[in-house]
Amino acid sequence: MSSNTRLKAAFEATRKAGRTALIPYVTAGYPSLTVTPALMHALAAAGSDVIELGVPFSDPMADGPVIQQSSELAIRGGTGLRQVLDMVAEFRQTNHTTPVVLMGYANPIEHMGQATFVDAAAKAGVDGVLVVDYPPEEVHEFSALLVAAGIDLIFLLAPTSTDERIRKVASVARGYVYYVSLKGVTGAGNIDTDDVARHVARIRQYVSIPVGVGFGIRDAESAQRLSECADAVVIGSKLIQTMTAAVDSALEQGHDAQQADQAAVAAAADWLAGIRQALPDGSKKFD
Repeated sequence: MSSNTRLKAAFEATRKAGRTALIPYVTAGYPSLTVTPALMHALAAAGSDVIELGVPFSDPMADGPVIQQSSELAIRGGTGLRQVLDMVAEFRQTNHTTPVVLMGYANPIEHMGQATFVDAAAKAGVDGVLVVDYPPEEVHEFSALLVAAGIDLIFLLAPTSTDERIRKVASVARGYVYYVSLKGVTGAGNIDTDDVARHVARIRQYVSIPVGVGFGIRDAESAQRLSECADAVVIGSKLIQTMTAAVDSALEQGHDAQQADQAAVAAAADWLAGIRQALPDGSKKFD
């Protein structure tokens, strides 16, 4: 199955089931370099429809303190872009259906070279790429490389996005767009559901692909409320906090690092399964 087909199939399946898609975000290489493929499998088993895998970067300007810290620790543990691609390839050895989207920044891709990156990402089994600091008007060559490789280019939209910006994103975005439900960085504040719904409706005037909503989703209730207007809910900071708490607890109890990793994976899967139960099949009617 081609990578483009995986993302399309995931959204078609949730739509057919009458359910909003669930997209967890985790930082690759956190809490350790080796744990990520097992974590990805656990998240898939817990009900993930798509997995967003954060590529650690030293200056993650769009991320709040939780994801920043996980990124710093991942880099310290030896995780870079090539290691992230190796993690996806390992995951793909036994999971051929769950789409994987890499989310990160331009610098590591530019350092590797766009063509080299796209080739390696396609071989690893990546389905989508979201590069926070690639503006839509400057990605035509990169977009062409991704299209040829069957990888979707995904973009962020924000409450401050103008109609012109949304039009530009609509002209190049594939797979889905990711609406940032709050001004500021990841993990901040409380969500105004009515305000999100208004912005999503405006985005849909220009964008024909699915619209995911993230930033600030912290529990089953907020995920459920946002599912009423979104095609997908994206959850990152709270999931990473859950993993961190499990690691800290395991180490305090005298367990070793490997056992702490296992505790983090189990806690993440258990927490995400609760979110999945809040987005039941048949709960949503699509236009």
